Amino acid sequence: MLLHTFFLLSILLSTSHASVQDFCVGDLKGAEGPAGFPCKTPATVTSDDFVFAGLSEAGNITNIINAAVTPAFVSQFPALNGLGLSAARLDLGPGGVIPLHTHPGANELLLVSKGHITAGFISSSNNVYIKVLKKGELMVFPQGLLHFQIAAGKRNAIAHAIFSSANPGLQILDFALFASNFPTPLVSKTTFLDPVIVKKLKAVLGGSG
Repeated sequence: MLLHTFFLLSILLSTSHASVQDFCVGDLKGAEGPAGFPCKTPATVTSDDFVFAGLSEAGNITNIINAAVTPAFVSQFPALNGLGLSAARLDLGPGGVIPLHTHPGANELLLVSKGHITAGFISSSNNVYIKVLKKGELMVFPQGLLHFQIAAGKRNAIAHAIFSSANPGLQILDFALFASNFPTPLVSKTTFLDPVIVKKLKAVLGGSG
């Protein structure tokens, strides 16, 4: 029994002094790899590295979608490097819309903090799940699925999103089709839209081809 206790004590003492890397504040000057950015030297890390104030200000919604997304991804908040989470702020004017889009690298949890937001996603089996969210309500959007948010009613709305990755990625369907150089004949062929409509949408969103 004494030998067993001594053995356990020796293990605890040997592991209690092991080096543990509590965090890895990203050095954005380095190249980003699959595991994120290289770490800043611990001696250069301060308390300010762990605070991000970028979501305290409303985004500029004077644009075609009457909405703005302010990200707090690893590129804006390097302390998220390697932690597997990030955030964003959504500002929507009356009728404002975050068009159909996906986050290929993360699940999303959306919390409404002001107004009402109609939100939904489309499953891989083409089932559609839509809900009008009120202040304080949450909705989850599974990774990689097309989803959207629209301000409901005639008031501004604000929501905050939390992602399960420091870099969730973003692809907006409308912009991929109509703000790119995706040739009009191919867009028409793959979406069944009339080429005239495709060209009109490209003119609005700045696409070519």
